[in-house]
Amino acid sequence: MDSAKVLIVDDEPNIVLAIEFLLQREGYQTEKAFDGIQALEIASGFQPDILILDVMMPGLNGFEVGQKVRQMPSLENTKIIFLTAKGTQRDKEIGYASGAEMYMIKPFDNEELVAAVNEMMAYG
Repeated sequence: MDSAKVLIVDDEPNIVLAIEFLLQREGYQTEKAFDGIQALEIASGFQPDILILDVMMPGLNGFEVGQKVRQMPSLENTKIIFLTAKGTQRDKEIGYASGAEMYMIKPFDNEELVAAVNEMMAYG
């Protein structure tokens, strides 16, 4: 089986690189985007199994990206993890309404994020 594909989207390059390192070490194939518009362009070609998505980004925010991904038939099986500093109950509700399977708050625990990705891939 091919290794699972994860698209990491955040406008903070250091966060993207850190997550990329963690997931590649676990054997995941990764791609990265630094804003919402770039995320949608890459996602349609890369066809990620999991999309790790920040909320506050230039162009389209993460919630908008999540909603657009959910409308794309080619990405209907892509799982969405929001990884954001926006941690209010309302933010979480918007996140889940935007298509998220999981909503994690920054700062995040590395092991927790890797475990969440592994679990999503194991149980689909």
